[in-house]
Amino acid sequence: MNEEKRVVVAFSGGLDTSYTVMRLAQEGWQVYAACANTGGFSEEQLRKNEENAYRLGAVEYRTLDVTQEYYEKSLRYMIYGNVLRNNCYPISVSSERIFQAIAIARYAQEIGAQAIAHGSTGAGNDQIRFDMTFLVMCPDIEIITLTRDEGLSRQAEVDYLNQHGFHADFAKLKYSYNVGIWGTSICGGELLDSRQNLPEEAYLKQVTREEETELKITFEKGEIAKVDGRTFPTPVDAIQYIEAVGSSYGIGRDCNVGDTIIGIKGRVAFEAAAPKLIIEAHRLLEKYTLSKWQQYWKEQVAQWYGMFLHESQYMEPVMPDIEAMLTSSQRNVSGTVILRLRPRGFELVGVDSENDLLKSPLGEYGEAQRGWTPEEAKGFIKLMSTPLRVYYGIHKDEKR
Repeated sequence: MNEEKRVVVAFSGGLDTSYTVMRLAQEGWQVYAACANTGGFSEEQLRKNEENAYRLGAVEYRTLDVTQEYYEKSLRYMIYGNVLRNNCYPISVSSERIFQAIAIARYAQEIGAQAIAHGSTGAGNDQIRFDMTFLVMCPDIEIITLTRDEGLSRQAEVDYLNQHGFHADFAKLKYSYNVGIWGTSICGGELLDSRQNLPEEAYLKQVTREEETELKITFEKGEIAKVDGRTFPTPVDAIQYIEAVGSSYGIGRDCNVGDTIIGIKGRVAFEAAAPKLIIEAHRLLEKYTLSKWQQYWKEQVAQWYGMFLHESQYMEPVMPDIEAMLTSSQRNVSGTVILRLRPRGFELVGVDSENDLLKSPLGEYGEAQRGWTPEEAKGFIKLMSTPLRVYYGIHKDEKR
């Protein structure tokens, strides 16, 4: 084999990447199939991926588990910032693509590859997330995208695999799914028609619990510390537990319509129980523990953080600066949030925190004041009205 023709294929096990592995192997490349896992693959899927990679002609297969890295370097900042694109989508799999691409690029450098290949088409955002990451991290490595560059049809890829002895079930499904630790995105089917939404059977996780129950999420400086009083080895494990509980109620289903990186509108459905529950719980805790201006400015930078992540700008130098601000804002965000879960919904019950600013010695809103006198209140109100009294004193005809 030619040592000078090493290519790393970002291998998901689907049709496009399976075709890519076989085609490049047939063309004389030493193919290194690498599956970058951010929490979306089961052990059985990874085992099957490895088996198929060798059947397709790969000289080596590697699973690159970057789930913990993804949490440490991005996901926790999305929780700090309560990041929801369009106040809806928790930037689920789209943010994971960046870390999958980073893992693939590192692996390509490790083995001295001359090329990296992926199966993205020219019609979506993932091509940008992969290509941009590779261009920054491995500027001298060739990027190969057979499906995009040759406009290959699904049938053409299936026929090629069959002709070369690889027979697998790549039947065209009505929906396409991308599964990750921060949610599952769903494309196709009824989503292609703006007048329709997904039917119940389109979702991977069905409602299995009907009785209402409480869920308690404890945060320490913005990070998940306990769930229902239970400590987990890592926040990733806590997220997976919350996902299991929330998805059993069908919580976290929604549909996002937004602007893609390539400029057209895109529509994607998703099921993301853990992100929805965690973000809303965290947001509620912040209402009790942060000042007005902490909440305001944190929201501004968090929106940019989410947008940069979604639009493949994770390596923009401002991102660590935003992360520093988000981290600083969490120093008093500690306490337990109580949620009540029910089929397809939940409500925020309340919080228990030592940093609860509602527990003020100066008074209770609407009940009693202890930090000022009635005369001071009247003086404050009069001073506050001064700019308006000045303006309307001169422009009497503009009074509303």
